[in-house]
Amino acid sequence: MNVPPFPATIPPALHQLMARAMAQAGGWLGFDRFMAMALYAPGLGYYSRQDHFIGSDTERSDFVTAPTLGPWLGQTLAHAVRQALNHTGTDALWEFGAGNGALALQLLDHLGDAVQRYTIIELSGALRQRQQITLTAHAPKVQWLSEWPEALDGVVVGNEVIDAMPVRLLQRRQGLWHERGVVAAGADPAQPWQWQDRPTDLRPPLAIEGEHDYLTEVHPQAEAFVRSLAERMQRSPRQGVVILLDYGFPESEYYHPQRHMGTVMCHRAHRADSDPLADVGLKDITAHVNFTGLALAAQDAGLQVLGYTSQAHYLLNCGILPLLQSLPNAQRQLALRLVQEHEMGELYKVLVLGHGPAWMPMGFERGDRTHAL
Repeated sequence: MNVPPFPATIPPALHQLMARAMAQAGGWLGFDRFMAMALYAPGLGYYSRQDHFIGSDTERSDFVTAPTLGPWLGQTLAHAVRQALNHTGTDALWEFGAGNGALALQLLDHLGDAVQRYTIIELSGALRQRQQITLTAHAPKVQWLSEWPEALDGVVVGNEVIDAMPVRLLQRRQGLWHERGVVAAGADPAQPWQWQDRPTDLRPPLAIEGEHDYLTEVHPQAEAFVRSLAERMQRSPRQGVVILLDYGFPESEYYHPQRHMGTVMCHRAHRADSDPLADVGLKDITAHVNFTGLALAAQDAGLQVLGYTSQAHYLLNCGILPLLQSLPNAQRQLALRLVQEHEMGELYKVLVLGHGPAWMPMGFERGDRTHAL
């Protein structure tokens, strides 16, 4: 496979921005601030500078998402979205962080006149430009926002959005809890940062059994995101539905004693590593989602938890099986990655939230795991 080489050094302007922020903070940055700058610093962060990090295994990209495997996620999800639009009596569909626009295109192609307004909330100018090209055929229906609206109704979709939200790192060492942050390491431009832990009153939402050293994450920004959705949905007289697809666990699994190294991972050129302090700004940084935390934040803010299950159960309940059976073998093998347990089927979960009276949306007829949250 012949692909152009990736840049090897940290963008100097991003390094300088981080150094200034670190100095203003007294020399220590919590990992959540460091991660936010590495990914989202305007014009400098990983998501802000480029638009081709999402793609197939053979492209010059960093990782694959379910919509980039082919049209099958969007085709199947469209059934559930259509039902949710009918239930809410709206024709408005929202997507947060639409990536390269693949899922938006699939949903718009298959929902037709059921959607009259498709709003993408996107912080990255580079990604917005790519989405505009991808969605040219649906241009009259699509609008972009860089800020939250005052009120929100209809159906919200978020595919692999929560995992890219900054997290705070907690380290238990010799029985004492610390927050892990970042400090300057020295003059080496290839590795300018290093870890430093500070005592903290922060704790994981569950007590971690055992006395062994333990590294994990807490997710205040993801939970704030869900509360903001609830706030804006409750300002609308109409009902709303939120469909979130991502990889993660309920908190009983997330904070299992054996998960002692946390879940933060980096992705570059279809390879994964666990060092977010290397190649800053040149690779993706993610953490798995604590779905229990999202569900509790939603309920506290006035939303209903309508269902939670694995991506495999959700897509099978939404009718992907006949679609798989109709595909040529090569495409079927790709599409099966969406539901196979060792691929995306089990690690990826679906959480559906609603504003208004509780009801049973499509996707949870069999295998609902709401009781496990």
